Amino acid sequence: MLIKQKTHIGALVGLVLAAVNLRLAVTSIGPVLTEIRAGLGMSATTAGLLTSVPVVCFALIGLASPRLARRFGAARVILSGLVLLTVGLAVRPYTGAPAPFLLFSAVALAGIALVNVLLPSIVKDRFPDRVGTVTGLYSVALNIGATTAAAATVPLTSAFGDWRLGLACWALAAVIALPPWLLLARSRSATPQDQDQDPSPVRVSRHPVAWALAVYFGMQSTSAYVIIGWLPQIYRDAGLSASLAGVLFAVTSLLGVPLSFLLSAYAGRLRSQSGIAVALGLFGIAGWTGLWLSPGAAPWLWATLLGVVNAAFPLALTMIALRGRTPATVVRLSAFAQSVGYLFAIPGPIVVGLLHEVSHGWRLPLALMIVLMIPQLTAGYFAGQNRQI
Repeated sequence: MLIKQKTHIGALVGLVLAAVNLRLAVTSIGPVLTEIRAGLGMSATTAGLLTSVPVVCFALIGLASPRLARRFGAARVILSGLVLLTVGLAVRPYTGAPAPFLLFSAVALAGIALVNVLLPSIVKDRFPDRVGTVTGLYSVALNIGATTAAAATVPLTSAFGDWRLGLACWALAAVIALPPWLLLARSRSATPQDQDQDPSPVRVSRHPVAWALAVYFGMQSTSAYVIIGWLPQIYRDAGLSASLAGVLFAVTSLLGVPLSFLLSAYAGRLRSQSGIAVALGLFGIAGWTGLWLSPGAAPWLWATLLGVVNAAFPLALTMIALRGRTPATVVRLSAFAQSVGYLFAIPGPIVVGLLHEVSHGWRLPLALMIVLMIPQLTAGYFAGQNRQI
């Protein structure tokens, strides 16, 4: 009993430490992008690729996760993903040219993609009665890691006097996450798949719940990436200062810290999460509509509403873990929903930028975001129903 309890504590520590690393490679880039471009001679086009590489890696690499987990075990694949992340983060600042910088960024993001898909299955296997609470806990860790990297990269760069060290130091966070996964990978019960060998695994792509989750994941990702990529510019174009626009954007991120835990913990106790998904969709419609009407009229309110709708991400993770009947099914469901969802999300920020350029304003792209909340709300309603694969 004591051994089992220690194993569960080790798994929880591993989950939290892994989650802290899941956005570092992405959010650490933006604050020092000017220095990166100057140091590597990177064109604007190549810099633009940096914004699309994460979503592409998450979509394509994630599809390989179930097969790798069945063959090697989920814990071992997560360990390998963290090793890839460590190597990518440590090497890319010192590559000296744009192409290898992109390559090692892709290495780091490939590692993140593997971990992204498999963490929900670890939650399902180790904490079947506390899926919502544990998902909320590691969602909080993910938000803290992402926010810390975004906020601290510039001060670290200034302290070290070198943007390369400012970026490379985030590899230490990945190194710290390795020890618990080394122990879990050596354990006989390292993976849910070891306990769930199904000779005829369910093809989740044939199940309507899987498609509902994929659409929901894709639509919430679209909303989140548009917020990340364009919200500060929307506020600045409305006449707000750059510093205030940055603070308002930070509000949307910081709200995710308490909301991720509270919402996931509450959702995990319910048989159906449809009501929560619909409510979040309504918050999103209200926030995007407010920006469409007048960004400067109530900027704090619009930022708060969009911060609330960002809680759709931990809700999606919670529903993935709850909709799969077994941990092995959760792996396949997570891979399908996240990979297909990220493919849906790729065009979103690009289309918003094009609409802004064509229309010379934000009303048309913001109208699109209001419309896109309808499929998110609808898919969330069906994904949240009390059904399992």
